[in-house]
Order: sequence, then C-alpha cells, then structure tokens
Amino acid sequence: MAFAQLTYRESLRDIESCLRALQSKLYHMGFRGKVSRSTLADANESHDWRIFAEFAQVLIGIARPLHAHDPIGVDLDQSLYALDSTTIDLCLSLFPWAKFRRRKAAVKMHTLLDLHGNIPTFIRVTSGDVHDVNILDEIMPEAGSFYVMDRGYIDFQRLFVFTLSSAFFVVRTKSNVLIQRRYSHPVDKRTGVRSDQTVILTSFESASAYPDALRRVSYLDKETQKRLKFLTNNFVLPAFTIAQIYKCRWQVELFFESSTWCTPPDVMEFQEPIALNRPLVGSLDDCVRPCSARRLLCA
Repeated sequence: MAFAQLTYRESLRDIESCLRALQSKLYHMGFRGKVSRSTLADANESHDWRIFAEFAQVLIGIARPLHAHDPIGVDLDQSLYALDSTTIDLCLSLFPWAKFRRRKAAVKMHTLLDLHGNIPTFIRVTSGDVHDVNILDEIMPEAGSFYVMDRGYIDFQRLFVFTLSSAFFVVRTKSNVLIQRRYSHPVDKRTGVRSDQTVILTSFESASAYPDALRRVSYLDKETQKRLKFLTNNFVLPAFTIAQIYKCRWQVELFFESSTWCTPPDVMEFQEPIALNRPLVGSLDDCVRPCSARRLLCA
C-alpha cells in the first residue's frame, strides 16, 4: 500500500505491472520472486489493519511537532482543525454490509485534519448511513483550539461540549436555525464582512441544549458573490478572521482527493467492514511519511 500510494498506482494490476517492470531492483528490496495480484490480494486480506493504525499514530506524533509553526493562511496562534467526511461508493453485491441506499453501497471516511501541515489526527470509517454529526461524540476537544466544520455538524448539544471544554468552533449555520439578535458590532465592509452580531437561540430545544450566547458573522464572498453565515463561540477574534478560518476548511477536501484514490472498488475484494480500514489507514501512513521525511531532511 505504501508503494501504491507514493507512486500513484490505480489498481492491483497496475501495481503488479509496475513491480515486474523493475524486476532487477526488487531483489535489493527483499523480494525473492515475482509479485502477483493474488499475492497482493491475500496480503491485504490477511494483514491486520491495526498494524497500519498504530504505525500511523507514531508518524503523526513525529510529524505534528515538525509542522506546528507552518503557515495556515490566517493569523492564528492556536491550533486549527478541520472536520469533514467523504463518501466512497462501493458495489452493493461485493459489499452487502455497506448498504447506503436501496441499490447502492458506500462507506464514509470521517477525518479530523490538523491544518498545520495538513496532517490527519483522527480517521473513522463507517457505513454510509451514519450521519456526520455522530462523529462529534468520538472527538475529545482540545482546550484553546479551533474546530471548523460545515453545517452538517450543527447539533447544539454536541457543540456545547466544545464550549465546556474551552475549545472554539466555527460552523456554517443553517437557514432554519431560529436566532434572536442581542447586539450588533461595527464591521469593515471592505473586507467582505457584512455583519457581526451576538445572538441567542430562541428554539426551546436548541436553547436548552446551548444556553450560552453565540456569535454570528455574515460574510460576502467577493469571487462567487455568495453570502455565508457562520456561528462561533469565540468573541475575541476579528470577524474577518472568523471568515478566513472557515475558508481554511477547504484543505480537508484536498486531503480526501489524495487519500481515497488508491481504493477503487472494482479491485477490492474485502468482505468485512473492518478490512476497509486497512487501505485507508495505509494511505494515512503514506501521506504523513513524506511530509516528515522532507521536513527532517530540511532540518
């Protein structure tokens, strides 16, 4: 999986053809015979995914201090994390346990990305019918850090846990969230910020789950002319900085593009849900390893 990730192989047949083209060099890497697709498939099926997961945690522990001071495109001294998920389509006949819709199978890869170096610190693979907001129950908020999320993660009972843990969140709000304005703060509209307000939740269920005040920032994207509204529990940073923090969330989308290409469903033969963690966690190893190697060589 490391070779496939680093050399952008797209299938088991592609891996086999590439390795056989370099047969003379395989001996020095420990290969004593020809590499076949059946051997690769058997190895993927028999190897325990926890080996890759534990190795990934070691790499993350090495890589995060090396990238702690990398620029993230926003003036922020605290740690910044982006939380999102991506859906990986699968064949329903091969993966009956991953039933997503009536005639479709899929799994979701939920990822918490440290934007200092774009290093994933949490990955969870679930069936496609698991809602994104349920993953908030498995994340331990880090005090003083910022977590940026899309509007699919709006659950005020779970978001209040971030406030109780002294962590900050920036989430895009929904149109059906009932909010009452308490205060309005002056803004510089030349930056694209249209309003900066202190608000409270007016719905009984929402107010019971989140009794504290919130901050709502309205921002107009000059490129798309689209108005975006954010909710946050931070009242100190400038409103424009809050909008920049949400813009950094796009980095997790780029991570999904680079980490899920190596698991095409037409070449995978895993029959158990836990087995799908192996190639995904393997891609986690290989996205952290080159970053650490480059930084150590530069140092």
